[in-house]
Amino acid sequence: MPKTNKVLNAAEVKKLEIGTHFVGGVGGLTLVIGNSTSVTLRPPASWVLRVYVGGKRRNLGLGSYPEITLPEARIRAKVLKSKVDLGIDPRLDKIAQRSSIRKSQVTAKTFKDCADIYIDIHNSDYKNAKHAKQWRSTIETYAYPVIGNLLVSEITLNDILEVLRPIWTTKTETAKRLQGRIEKIFNYAITSGYRSKDNPAKWQGYLSVQLPAPGGIKQVVHQASLPYKMLGAFMQELQMRSGMAARALEFLILTGVRSGSVRQAKWDEIDFIAREWKIPSDHTKTRQGEHRVPLTDQMVTLLKSVKNTVGVAYIFPSPSGAMLSDMALTQVMRKMKASGALPVDAVPHGFRSTFKVWAVEQTIYPSELSEIVLMHSVGNSVYEAYQRSDLFEKRRDIMCDWNKYAYLPQSHLNIELIKRCV
Repeated sequence: MPKTNKVLNAAEVKKLEIGTHFVGGVGGLTLVIGNSTSVTLRPPASWVLRVYVGGKRRNLGLGSYPEITLPEARIRAKVLKSKVDLGIDPRLDKIAQRSSIRKSQVTAKTFKDCADIYIDIHNSDYKNAKHAKQWRSTIETYAYPVIGNLLVSEITLNDILEVLRPIWTTKTETAKRLQGRIEKIFNYAITSGYRSKDNPAKWQGYLSVQLPAPGGIKQVVHQASLPYKMLGAFMQELQMRSGMAARALEFLILTGVRSGSVRQAKWDEIDFIAREWKIPSDHTKTRQGEHRVPLTDQMVTLLKSVKNTVGVAYIFPSPSGAMLSDMALTQVMRKMKASGALPVDAVPHGFRSTFKVWAVEQTIYPSELSEIVLMHSVGNSVYEAYQRSDLFEKRRDIMCDWNKYAYLPQSHLNIELIKRCV
């Protein structure tokens, strides 16, 4: 019959001297008492469990005595022995646990951590500094207070709804953009290994069954535009305004392009011999390639009237030589409205609508021609695959007619008549 160690109690353990002592209660549980480093201190002691793992004896530490009491040591010993009985090597199991903890610490990213990294990675993707600022601002304003400090691995659909619901019906456009941005941040987290679950910010099949469709909440508000019959009178007033912003606005009207393309326009994009303006892809909204604008006599005259300062690349620079702000052209129109020179509400972007309505109502040019002028996609993917021409020379014709119309005296109306009709 195998020898059974005496089961010691706490008082008996306290009296043990230097050496290795089996304390009983769990087979192989010992208290190892060593030499003291000071005559005033009790000799250092620690619990050790002796077990056989795969035929090899292992001495497994269970902690120091008396920090770990006798009852606690027996509980720890029983847990380890149960693992051994299941064929688990406690030492390797402990290493695996530490590895798992380290891995979880590496992958434990908050939503804010992931958002900051994603925004920094894609900083060059944004069209301009304003767009980058808007991206970060919406996330900081609406998402961070709710989910910013939550682990991205644990965020649920309900958390996303808590972010979006307060503004979904009142600030629908902002909310929809915010949803798309949050979705991209979660895609980054998933592909980076910080989250293994599905994307809770995905619209189709997720948020779409919890929130009403944005299109059904709020009608799209179009930019206020000037009726084309008022254009001649407006252009006369505009020509009397000095300053680069006024000239930039005049050029915007003549070309039909967006404000950003005009404000970013540089002299090296202009070819007076070929009479064309080549807008780089990154100066366009769609970024689908270079866009050519035919230069008319009126455009050339305007460009040659603008002072070309040595060392300044922009055609319409600010006083400091930098690019005009996005509010510069709007301010020109606000001042004209305040002075009575602009009798209706209108914004710079609205002149694209002014051009389109004029082209439809006053010309027989194909609709696709005016759409290309506005840098809109024409037709489906099959059409685009075969129609690869930008119809440059045909667009020169419509632009010449548009520019002539813009400078017609009063466009058959005068300011006073317009005011009476509004």
